[in-house]
Amino acid sequence: MKRFFFILLFILFLTEISNAQVYKWLDEKGVLHFTDDMMQVPERYRSQIEKMGLPEEKAEKKKEEEPKKKEESYRDRLGRGEAYWKAQVEEWNKKMAEVQARLNGLRTKYNELTEKFNDSKSTVERTNLRKERDYIKAEIDRCKNQIEEAKFMLEKKIPEEAEIFRAKQEWIKQ
Repeated sequence: MKRFFFILLFILFLTEISNAQVYKWLDEKGVLHFTDDMMQVPERYRSQIEKMGLPEEKAEKKKEEEPKKKEESYRDRLGRGEAYWKAQVEEWNKKMAEVQARLNGLRTKYNELTEKFNDSKSTVERTNLRKERDYIKAEIDRCKNQIEEAKFMLEKKIPEEAEIFRAKQEWIKQ
């Protein structure tokens, strides 16, 4: 039973040590002090306290920070980073969405004009509706061309440029 009690105390002692926070401060004489109790730090030095982690914590933080620094510091051949490439993709996606919305509106209008044309008995009105419908059809074709251009930029041109300038491919993923 005593053995169990000592093992339990030992485990509790180890967990207390592993959770301890160490504080460091410098007094007016230039003497460096360390403590694990914040209450032992004189009031006037509490503003300059430096918390010290355990060596394992510092090693973990460094490991976490290293990949981030490498990711943030990587640039393509022209010095452009992730933000530039993501902005390019976002801009073309935005253009394509705007044109797609316009195209949907034009299609609705074209269908309405077609219904009016079919219902109309007047030759003059039919001629005017045909002209307006032809104009809308030309606008639809322009929208389709703009959508194709945006698709080309997103699927071919930007990835090719990224490869030429050695930008990371994940930067241009949609």
